[in-house]
Amino acid sequence: QVQVVESGGGLVQPGGSLRLSCAASGAIFRIYVMGWYRQAPGKQRELVATITSGGDTNYADFVKGRFTISRDVAKKLVYLQMNSLKPEDTAVYYCNFGLQWSSSIRPSDYWGQGTQVTVSS
Repeated sequence: QVQVVESGGGLVQPGGSLRLSCAASGAIFRIYVMGWYRQAPGKQRELVATITSGGDTNYADFVKGRFTISRDVAKKLVYLQMNSLKPEDTAVYYCNFGLQWSSSIRPSDYWGQGTQVTVSS
């Protein structure tokens, strides 16, 4: 059974930085893509950034130049470095792994439970 667990959220002042980490565990055959999403109160979940196992990245326009996604595929880890944080970045941040846990099973999405990020003075 695959499990995904995020860590690193918290309270930070505007202009500050946080680093989120996410680890996948369990029997994993192949990881295709990893990503971070967020959901603010009253809003839909939205993409923040994704990175493929090959290292190709994609960012939402509202985080370009401020956030950096990175990964260690062998260790099944993905990170999100968040700089120049703004109050509007306040949300629950979710980690996602697109993977196969068996060569005979189609790829599926696996989500973490989320970690709260609050940007406030």
